[in-house]
Amino acid sequence: MKNDFSLYFLLLIIIFAITTSCTKTSEIAQNPNLVYENYTPKNTDRTISREDYYKKLQGFWLATCIANWTGLVTEMDKIGNIGEVKTGDFYTRNDWGKPDQPSIWAEGIPSDLSPVIDFVFADVDSVWGADDDTDIEYIYQELLLKYQTSVLTGEQIREGWLEHIRHEEENYLWVSNQKAFDLMKEGLVPPATGDPKNNHEFEMIDAQLTTEVFGLFAPGRPDIALKMAQLPIQNTARENSQWISEFYVSMFSLASAVDKTLPLKDQLFWMAEQAKDRLPETSYSRAMYEYVKSKYNEGIPWEQARDSVYTRYQLNQADGYDMTSRNLYCNACFAAGINFAASLVSLFYGEGDLLETIKIGTLCGWDADNPTATWGGLIGFMVGKEGVEKAFGRKFSNRFNIQRTRIGFEEIGVDSFENMALKGIWIIDKVVQEEMNGGVDLKNNTWYIPNTTNN
Repeated sequence: MKNDFSLYFLLLIIIFAITTSCTKTSEIAQNPNLVYENYTPKNTDRTISREDYYKKLQGFWLATCIANWTGLVTEMDKIGNIGEVKTGDFYTRNDWGKPDQPSIWAEGIPSDLSPVIDFVFADVDSVWGADDDTDIEYIYQELLLKYQTSVLTGEQIREGWLEHIRHEEENYLWVSNQKAFDLMKEGLVPPATGDPKNNHEFEMIDAQLTTEVFGLFAPGRPDIALKMAQLPIQNTARENSQWISEFYVSMFSLASAVDKTLPLKDQLFWMAEQAKDRLPETSYSRAMYEYVKSKYNEGIPWEQARDSVYTRYQLNQADGYDMTSRNLYCNACFAAGINFAASLVSLFYGEGDLLETIKIGTLCGWDADNPTATWGGLIGFMVGKEGVEKAFGRKFSNRFNIQRTRIGFEEIGVDSFENMALKGIWIIDKVVQEEMNGGVDLKNNTWYIPNTTNN
């Protein structure tokens, strides 16, 4: 198996070397492990350019890294005190560019990423480091290619985690991810690793930051995206944490089904309204969605909306959100719920502006790098690599060091966003053909994706 895995990556490197020149002539190499079948397009099919999608996937990985590393500056700096909100309990827009404050575990020391609260960049001649908002998704992408499948089994997920995650600290796992990993080492297989009977951390944020990419693997078909993401989500999540993760996966898939003549803000808001159906009407996650949206519609400042989220959910424990009464570490600052509400503040008030969305997410509080990585990645996908560079008015590194946090990728070494995007295209080729019963036109670099009444 190990020799087969090494040969697979050697083949991948060779194909990528060939593809580097091909992409300059608007050609995207075909998946060497897929037999492409003839397909007759239907009038109702959605047509998507593989070349455009290739650029969009680069934008996803780039903007996710920018947002992830920027959010890490303020991660767990401000989680609220149980009581009335006072000055200094949370950051405001006036704190952007000001000195970073210590996080709850930093013992009085601000972040070493930046002395001030500001964007964190990797220059063209440097390398982006992997983090837990990117590395598990990277593993899932590699596993889909390794096993030549569109839907991973529990055994495949377990094998991938055990092979690519360090079994000792520092392994860059926390709360539900760490518990699921411990259970895997004991022999349990997903979805048992996320079952509340086995994993008491099942309501934490973990599934959100490890599964969003599945939405991109099923362009315009959230039904297929959710099928692909089900086990990876249930690996660590149930109930509200699962539904929230499904909300994000759905939005990422719907990014390819939206009316692109609309302003980006309206596109995102439409996607959110469609995706909220994943949140049961009686759930606290659905109530959070409706509440934050109502605060935005009232026209109050985002800081006031964020403060009201804290008061409503952490202080008053409204809508069934009872984390405070459980006396958990840092008042469950890693919980899926409170971080979902905070992420919605940055989504709505960011209004589709990449920089503003990342800024608000960074200043909003709690597990700040996760919502920023989520929305940064989604908007980055929608505008593509060139759109991200235009938004920031500069160029960035295209290299990604997966080995910062994960093991077993020595054959790859330092990867590139171009190569990572190519691997995503290969996965989608298989998904379109085998899961969607659509077609891949290699000559015209086009996917033909059948519509579904489920959209």
